Amino acid sequence: MLVLCLLKVTQVSFSPGQIHGDSVKQMEGQVTLSEEASLTINCTFSTSVTPTLFWYVQYLGEGPQILLKALRDKEKGSNKGFEATLDSSSKSFHLKKGSVQMSDSAVYYCVMSDTVMGTVGGAEHKLRVERGPGC
Repeated sequence: MLVLCLLKVTQVSFSPGQIHGDSVKQMEGQVTLSEEASLTINCTFSTSVTPTLFWYVQYLGEGPQILLKALRDKEKGSNKGFEATLDSSSKSFHLKKGSVQMSDSAVYYCVMSDTVMGTVGGAEHKLRVERGPGC
């Protein structure tokens, strides 16, 4: 009998800080994935300047750390199987991974920074693993 262990993606959001109208938004809602499924966490931004975008990851019991970043339009950041491409025309920086694992359980933050105004933090995404029966 095959027992499928499920990876439950739980999103926790808060109102993003705003500096002169700049903002970052992540997708909302809850998604349930099996291990090795693909994952996309949407992140859009609003700003009047060319931003630097980051994805931070925070594993249980650790502080936040940079997962990846992009400094220019169409630049792709990648690390640990995750990737995101900065798209200034659609104002997006979506985090993607082709095959999620239990070890990807963490909190993910989309963050925008410009060197003039400071940093604007977006909502957070908390990825929590819930094992299915028999896992």
